[in-house]
Amino acid sequence: MKILVAMSGGVDSSVAAALLVEQGHEIVGATLKLWGGSSDSGCCSVKDVDDARRVAQQLGVAHHVFNYTEEFERFVVDPFVAGYAAGASPNPCIECNRHVKFDLLIERAKRLGFDALATGHHARVETRAGRPVLVRGADPAKDQSYVLGYLQESQLAMLSLPIGGMTKAEVRAHAERLAMRTWDKPDSQDVCFIEASKGREAFLSSRVTLTPATYVDLASGEELGVAPAAQLVTVGQRRGVVPERDGERRFVQRVDLAAGKIFVGRLDDVLVTRLDLDEASMTFAREPLASGARVWAQCSAHGEPKAATLRFDDRWWIDLDGPARPVAAGQSVVLYRFDEPDVVEGAALVVRP
Repeated sequence: MKILVAMSGGVDSSVAAALLVEQGHEIVGATLKLWGGSSDSGCCSVKDVDDARRVAQQLGVAHHVFNYTEEFERFVVDPFVAGYAAGASPNPCIECNRHVKFDLLIERAKRLGFDALATGHHARVETRAGRPVLVRGADPAKDQSYVLGYLQESQLAMLSLPIGGMTKAEVRAHAERLAMRTWDKPDSQDVCFIEASKGREAFLSSRVTLTPATYVDLASGEELGVAPAAQLVTVGQRRGVVPERDGERRFVQRVDLAAGKIFVGRLDDVLVTRLDLDEASMTFAREPLASGARVWAQCSAHGEPKAATLRFDDRWWIDLDGPARPVAAGQSVVLYRFDEPDVVEGAALVVRP
């Protein structure tokens, strides 16, 4: 097969490319230039591009750089800024996967005559009942099916995930055997367009006005202090909110930017059993599920899936079987099959906890 391999300059995509070469496929490496501004973290640095190029040279394959800076700004950075300005907490990595790395890159791979697109994600594409499905990766600690939850069947049919059946230790061991320069390279942890040395506040304050808000206790109505930048406070947040009171920590239940208030309470005060979903963002891997379908709902990259029921009556929402921490608007809920909890069914954005 002729396969385009997205090479980020990390060990996972390096080994994905190596495995495909070992299997006899004709591959070409491609690194995406996404962020046009300054960066000292994430997966968009000059060093990452150089690492990808050097690995491709070692494997004896062609390597190209595709420029998607305009699309990245439009589909990822602008919504990220707008989300925070509106009091939401968007996930830029999911939006990058959804709109750039797969929507745009798969279409480009097709236009260039490739049979498949491969990436170094820790997830698997398997055929079940004659159809491709997205399945959790073999390494539970590194599983990335959550960040790929928006992929649809037509995209999965074009996708190859060579390392999905390996643990991270096995990936690094394979890279070390091949003497790859990336074999011990740390995993990227940060948002690529936010400089780690400056942080999220510095980035957002250069684009929007950050405003203060008063912390208000849900139970008593007492004012507990002031957050200097309410847009940076996330629903469900515990750390850095207000000092512990009565021997109990406080969690953020709601951020009301218009009123300039952040409502906080004890854990029991903020737990929820319902998550309202943004219908426009609702994506199913295959056909839409019917209202009343049982699912496992996962609300963060490595969060514990919760048993739930998907509902629809003019709009989509999820009824959780039991109380759970609130999920900030702008975050994604990924749905897994109830009878096959390793298989992704779909995903949607939360509009409010």
